[in-house]
Amino acid sequence: MSDQLLEKDQIIKALSEYTGWEYVEEKSCIRKKFEFIDFITCWSVMSQIAMYAEKFNHHPDWKNVYNRLEIELNTHDLGGVSSRDINLMQKIEIAVKNRANLDAYTI
Repeated sequence: MSDQLLEKDQIIKALSEYTGWEYVEEKSCIRKKFEFIDFITCWSVMSQIAMYAEKFNHHPDWKNVYNRLEIELNTHDLGGVSSRDINLMQKIEIAVKNRANLDAYTI
């Protein structure tokens, strides 16, 4: 996939490989809501995602409240969903999976 806008059918196909992601056509983005065991686990996942975002120079729109995280991805300069969003989505899934394989922190 090149760095250009994806068609709706391409987006839907890419999302079908992962649970919980949805295409929000009216916002031209893909979105997923996560819930973790606690705040520190959520924050650790966000930290990992932030490192991927910096590496790719492609940053999510996200909202965090305690153990909940909502992420929306789109390529603002292109005005919709591109391969950059799909690539970051895949890295987000890796970050979440890696965190889920560890026990929650105990304070």
